[in-house]
Amino acid sequence: MPITPATATHSSSNGTVEAILLELVDEDGNTIGTAEKLAAHQTPGQLHRAFSVFLFDEQGRLLLQQRALGKYHSPGVWSNTCCGHPYPGEAPFAAAARRTYEELGVSPTLLAEAGTVRYNHPDPDSGLVEQEYNHLFVGMVQSALRPDPEEVGSTAFVTAAELAERHAKDPFSAWFMTVLDAARPAVRELTGPSAGW
Repeated sequence: MPITPATATHSSSNGTVEAILLELVDEDGNTIGTAEKLAAHQTPGQLHRAFSVFLFDEQGRLLLQQRALGKYHSPGVWSNTCCGHPYPGEAPFAAAARRTYEELGVSPTLLAEAGTVRYNHPDPDSGLVEQEYNHLFVGMVQSALRPDPEEVGSTAFVTAAELAERHAKDPFSAWFMTVLDAARPAVRELTGPSAGW
């Protein structure tokens, strides 16, 4: 398995190496502990806090990202604008804004909560499992993207019709349709009825 920012340990200020920890939650989203990131995704998976971001341009097109080939989980597939995990104790909203900037080099001009969704999606290609309590966010992006190539392979803005065509022929993350469907009421409120979401 390649070492990426998602699987690598990082050095603390005192020079020791620390694992990346996720916040474990119960079925109601209450914090019950922590687990190392990769361990939380190994079968059968541990329920943990996550977030998913859906950003749109002024024409109501959704910003998709293709995950970089070096990522440990679902490399090379298309997914929503940004997704990830808050650090233990970090607010999901803050984590969503932070990771959007880290991955895409842009800060949303608008970012709003869009509910939560709980799911269990095994990934047959990697053998990993997404057991997530996912906080959803919708917003707008109005500045030029500067994607981090270690995180993002490619980006595309798509209409609802273009997404349907692309989803029928290109590989997408196992969780993509679950999080998009859960976020649709907020997406429609943001983009308006004419955008077709």
